[in-house]
This record gives sequence, C-alpha cells and structure tokens, in this order.
Amino acid sequence: MMVEEVRKTSQLIVSGNLILYPTDTIWGIGCDATNQDAVQRIFRIKQRGDHKSMLVLVNGTSMLKDYLETIPERAINLLEHATKPTTIIYPGARNLAAGLIAEDGSVGIRITTDPFCRQLLERTGKPIVSTSANISGEHSPAMFSQIKPGILESVDYVVEWRQDDTTAALPSSIIKIEPGGKITVIRP
Repeated sequence: MMVEEVRKTSQLIVSGNLILYPTDTIWGIGCDATNQDAVQRIFRIKQRGDHKSMLVLVNGTSMLKDYLETIPERAINLLEHATKPTTIIYPGARNLAAGLIAEDGSVGIRITTDPFCRQLLERTGKPIVSTSANISGEHSPAMFSQIKPGILESVDYVVEWRQDDTTAALPSSIIKIEPGGKITVIRP
C-alpha cells in the first residue's frame, strides 16, 4: 500500500497540488517547496502570515546542498549526533519558493527519516513543505484523528498511509545556525 500511495502522491505534488501526509514527527500539510503558488495556498489554509516561514523536508545532504548556499560544518555535526528528528534553520537559502525563505535569508530544513517521506522525496526529486495540519496558532494534532475537518477538506489529497496510527507524534527539535556559526536552540 505504501508504494501505491507514494506513486499517487508524488504525481500530485509534481502537479502543484497540496497533500496532507504523515511525517517522522506530526501530520503535515505539504507541497513542492519550489512551487510558489502551492506554498501560498498553504499560507491561506493555515491563515498564517507569510512572514512566518514553514519548514522543508529533504531526504539527505545531497538534496540539502541544492537549497543552501553552503552547509555549515556545525550542521553536519548536529545531524550526525541527533537522537530525534531535528529541524535546522540554515542561513543562505536558495532555489525555494520565496514564501519559505525568511527575511534574513534563512530556511528551516529537516532531513526526514520517515520511509514514506523519503520515498516521496526520491520519487519527486523535490523538497516538500511540512507544516503542521492546523490553523496557525491552534494546537498541532498529534495524530491523524485530531485533524479538524476544515483542514482535511482544504487539501487536494489526504494520504491514506498511517491514518490508523494511534502513537502520539512529537514535533522536531529546532536549532538555528547563524551565518557566523552561532547556534541557538529554539525548541529542544
């Protein structure tokens, strides 16, 4: 079933559609992170100001390199020692939809370990937006059953994979690396 879901979902993403999907943390709303129109639709669904950027998933450092001017050495060290999903806010974002890049030129990116997400990223060859499946400011749903009907109805496709999972998911750690190399832990 996962292979069929990856095939179907990847076609939708490449065509500019929005998906609701399971990640290595919580359920997310996603799209091709290089498609500005799709990214703007997510901002509207979440009722979120476009000054608050959203994070992006990639499947490894080779994909990460395509969306950053340079990968800081400190980031590699952090990723190698991470014991849970870790989102790093990197300086020098590039090749992404403008709405994902913060005013200071940074972007939050997580290398996903989730098998579904990894296969989806490999099949599309595109980075994928991953933002919690909720209206901005509301509680993030820890599992599929907690996602509100309005969110379910606002996307083009709801992935069937892992909808029955009752394990409450947790958000990732968030660490920011400044251009000079200073590290700030935003969420442990």
